[in-house]
Amino acid sequence: MSVRSPRILIAGGGIGGLAASLALRRKGFETLVLERAERLRDGGAGLHIWSNGVIALNELDVADRVLEIAPVQQTCHFSTWRGETLAAWPVGDFVARYGQPTIAVERSVLHGVLKKALPEDTVRTGAQVTSFESGRTGVSVRFADGGTEHGDLLIGADGIHSTVRRGLLGPKPPRFTGYIAWRGRARMDHPLIPPGTFNAIFGPGTRFTYYDVAPGVVHWMSVANGPAGGKDGPAALQMLTERHRRWAGPVLDILKATPEEDVIRGDVLDRRPDRRWGRDRVTLLGDAAHPITFNIGQGACQALEDALVLAEHLRGGAADPRAALRAYEAERRARTAPMQRIARWIGRMGAVENPALISARETLMRKSWDTRAFAAAEKNQVAYGLRWSRPAASRSEAR
Repeated sequence: MSVRSPRILIAGGGIGGLAASLALRRKGFETLVLERAERLRDGGAGLHIWSNGVIALNELDVADRVLEIAPVQQTCHFSTWRGETLAAWPVGDFVARYGQPTIAVERSVLHGVLKKALPEDTVRTGAQVTSFESGRTGVSVRFADGGTEHGDLLIGADGIHSTVRRGLLGPKPPRFTGYIAWRGRARMDHPLIPPGTFNAIFGPGTRFTYYDVAPGVVHWMSVANGPAGGKDGPAALQMLTERHRRWAGPVLDILKATPEEDVIRGDVLDRRPDRRWGRDRVTLLGDAAHPITFNIGQGACQALEDALVLAEHLRGGAADPRAALRAYEAERRARTAPMQRIARWIGRMGAVENPALISARETLMRKSWDTRAFAAAEKNQVAYGLRWSRPAASRSEAR
């Protein structure tokens, strides 16, 4: 007599939701991704994926497809708006130590690779989850159109404004960090932007980061302090050009090569680490559980790790899936909470406007960013990926 595979509902068809579906299916579970949008798509912004994230993609057997497009980074540069070097991190060395590089990639590219790795009937679009009920035998979700769906478990991977999170933990909104990010995409070739470029530039109360995400495509982000909820008029690029007019190259060239319609503005939000993510047959994953600001480049990486660890706990705890969910949450809370805190601290450091504090920041970065900060980033962020750094044959045997 055949035994039915547990059916797991996943709210949210972003990178975390698709990765969770892929990881769970590879462990023998049935999954259904419920995406509220009518068409499955993800934004064109860029992502900085550290080696631990690429190791996770390799464990999902999709890293090779991503690496066909994504530039491999050798050095992450940090500099002042005047063009002075503050630090240079040799991330290219991670390949020898961990077996996978640090990369940059367009979010839409990574999203597309994950989607293609799943069976076509895995994702249901136009399925906006509005509520759920968890009982002794499973979980029922209700949609905005009045429909329902039933599964054995529910994973909330529906982002920082998660509906599933609200049902679990209440309606408390995320907190505004005090700064806004403008993101854009430039098609260009530039002598100061060789393949594998990453540069984070610090100025007075503002920052500018850029990196190539594909041949001839540069993703950039301008960050500045300001109130939440603001809107831009039709001349956002003109405003950004004025903001960075005196900055060292190639900042103005990047802005000049960016179409106005490709500029996206967004308030930067996060949350304090939570002591609880789930209840009964329901849990959270990715930004729904632990939103991490862009300051350490680990948001997508941690969602990928979540997916793998969740699948491992559920496969090992099939007899008691609720206990398996609590074990997953305990492990991942311990991993992600320090990252939420350090990302917030770096964001506050980057936002200082006082000249004395800016001078202190530059002194600190020149003295310790290449040494203690880089060592801490490698130890606390990248080295975790070694848990999946096994030969391909042993990975196959473990599944």
